Amino acid sequence: MEKMEQLFGAINTHVEQLEKEQELSYLEGVLHTLDSALEQQVTLPLANVDKEDIRKAIQIAMLKGMRKSAQPNHQMTPDTLGFLVGYFIQQFYKDQTITVLDPAVGTGNLLFTVMNMREGIQATGVEVDELLIQLAAVTAECLEHPIQLYRQDALDKLLIDPVDAIICDLPVGYYPNEEVALEYELCASEGMSYAHHLFIERSLQHVKDGGYVFLLIPATLFESEQAKQLHSYLKKHAHIQAVVQLPTNMFASQAHEKSLLILQKQGEETKAPKEVLLAKVPNLQNKQALTKFFAQVQQWQDEQK
Repeated sequence: MEKMEQLFGAINTHVEQLEKEQELSYLEGVLHTLDSALEQQVTLPLANVDKEDIRKAIQIAMLKGMRKSAQPNHQMTPDTLGFLVGYFIQQFYKDQTITVLDPAVGTGNLLFTVMNMREGIQATGVEVDELLIQLAAVTAECLEHPIQLYRQDALDKLLIDPVDAIICDLPVGYYPNEEVALEYELCASEGMSYAHHLFIERSLQHVKDGGYVFLLIPATLFESEQAKQLHSYLKKHAHIQAVVQLPTNMFASQAHEKSLLILQKQGEETKAPKEVLLAKVPNLQNKQALTKFFAQVQQWQDEQK
């Protein structure tokens, strides 16, 4: 923890200096500072700091920048959600080497949290926002994580081979490009389509048959006016494995609450689970309840065999 705090302190000092001298935003200053450190023009205390402490120090700096910029698309997936996704990836893939795509990678925090938890991930990320993808690239370099990054709208034509697994903290809201939306089965019959629905379809298009998709979804996903269409689509293309409710105290308001949806893409050799895992993650301070939750997941997995 001490090394992480020292590293954040050093990043913060450099960034605040850049804010004053070069009139950069705080986030741009983070990018500039990390770039300069990699080119050895700035000295940061990176020696003997483990990858998780480096990720956390950079994350804290980015969060500070995001609070200052207050842009709605500049938001980061909280660590706890990343750890949960990483835990389920481990449950489904054990120690296999796998290819993973995040089609809305942002600064990469979800992807890097998962990569720090297990070896053997060949990662790809797609992001439309130039500053966010630059931050993801420089963070990957600091963490020495090999990753392929593409700056584009992931819902537009995507020239990436199908992967073993997809993870995504779904961008929520209406999708503005109606021409692209028309290419999707989940295009709204009237009005604008939901971006989060299209990202679900995109994820199932780009995962291999039998592969798993781990999605952080709005808790109200199956209650919207387009939910019926989504249900029909999922029935046709996927096996729902799990819907995991996340603790309400993790979110600023009820409107921001999320769940974890785990899907398996249908293939010739796949079959629906005997039972869908419906679980609720307890308050993270309650160790006893957490142990019970993980035991419930383990029991569910054992019953599927």
